[in-house]
Amino acid sequence: MYDLVLYKQNEAFIKFDCEKSVAQELADYFTFFVPGYQFMPAYKNKLWDGKIRLADLRTHTIYHGLVPYIQKFCEERNYKLAIDTPVNVTENFSALEANEFIEQLYLDKNIITEGIREYQYKAFLFAVRNKRMLLLSPTGSGKSLIQYLILRYLQYKGYKKGLLIVPTTSLVEQMYSDFESYGYDAANNTHRQYSGKDKHTDKFLTITTWQSIYKNPPEYFEQFDFVLGDEAHQFKAKSLTTIMTGLKNASYRIGCTGTVDGTQTHKLVLEGLFGPVYQSTTTAKLIENKQLADFRIKCLVLKHPENICKQSRDWDYQSEIDYIVSSKARNEFIRNLAISLEGNSLILFNLVEKHGKQLYKLIEEKAGNRHVFFVHGGTDVEVREEVRAITEKENDAIIVASYGTFSTGINIRNLHNVIFASPSKSRVRNLQSIGRGLRIGDNKTEAVLYDIADDFRIGKHVNFTLKHLQERVKIYDEEKFKYKFYNIEVKNA
Repeated sequence: MYDLVLYKQNEAFIKFDCEKSVAQELADYFTFFVPGYQFMPAYKNKLWDGKIRLADLRTHTIYHGLVPYIQKFCEERNYKLAIDTPVNVTENFSALEANEFIEQLYLDKNIITEGIREYQYKAFLFAVRNKRMLLLSPTGSGKSLIQYLILRYLQYKGYKKGLLIVPTTSLVEQMYSDFESYGYDAANNTHRQYSGKDKHTDKFLTITTWQSIYKNPPEYFEQFDFVLGDEAHQFKAKSLTTIMTGLKNASYRIGCTGTVDGTQTHKLVLEGLFGPVYQSTTTAKLIENKQLADFRIKCLVLKHPENICKQSRDWDYQSEIDYIVSSKARNEFIRNLAISLEGNSLILFNLVEKHGKQLYKLIEEKAGNRHVFFVHGGTDVEVREEVRAITEKENDAIIVASYGTFSTGINIRNLHNVIFASPSKSRVRNLQSIGRGLRIGDNKTEAVLYDIADDFRIGKHVNFTLKHLQERVKIYDEEKFKYKFYNIEVKNA
């Protein structure tokens, strides 16, 4: 007699059969508070209890990728588990087969010269053998090449149609360009889909943003037999989980990301949608092996005047942000810093109207003959790609960009400086933003991050965004980044 029996419902969900009491126990095991739930409107308005439930007691279903956790649940309680139908079918794929397959690919000669790195090869092997994987591989580690090897193998094995989901239109174009550079006939095999482009295609691979497809009817998703999710840390949003659970026939489910946000909830959702975490390498190892630029951080702590610090005791978080982005002295400091730096610089901000436009205007007025670019969500994808391409050939360009457009995935090898103009404590955003500066270029071996923070301390009062700096420093310690503090007086508000 078994306490719990699992059945494969489809490639997205597993069905569980058990006594009501065991089902409730399983549901409780997979119930978590969502990080920051207490600040969300639905919780504040008492429309939601702040929890996410991964096991559905109404349908008795749970994400396919959580089977290993169900096994652990049973082991901890001495429950007898039966798996009625195969739920995790692996692929027989030897190292010899992998080598022969890679050799027959006509990769770009530069990649052949450099060689496929050992960790890329091992990640490819793991993905093919296990069919499900959440690839944790830092910026600059060559995730696009790993994805390319996987999709080419699936095409070779006779898979009919695949979906590659990326977070931005810029990344649609960049992926297409990367695959072309590897020798792929992208024009005949790949369809790029985003706003204004036809969603119907007979081509093997569709590269798209989640925004372009999440409202499509169920039958749209049923046509795909594999899915690759790039920058998969963004797949926790409801629209993205809807896409992934709609891909009922996608037996290969490979997610790629440079980082996850460190919470159990986020990790379990991603593993449920894709599969087990596989860490290919780390940023520290890539820097040590000279595969990424040497990297250091300058934490510039701006101490504001005493009269402003006294006022800040009455501010809530939003009031503090409003002051920071509107501070003339602070914005001029950022401008002067950007203009004084040698090499190409990326300035990242949060608020387009209140902050980004002001910074861009201030910098452009004083930049002389230097190229200054302004990129945000409303910038056409062609223009973003043009900015990226121009910067690769420049030595002193300045890009003022929103976190949403240039913190994730954009590949600029010739970037020497990154400036955090807006405060953030998000682990994912910070590490992804840092990644913009880590790639090695022809004229670059080192990158510097200028992390700008604001000190409004007075008495026992510690301001919100200074606490955010403390959270970022914890991340720097975990990642073994070199950093140093610089205290700077802000004379005028």
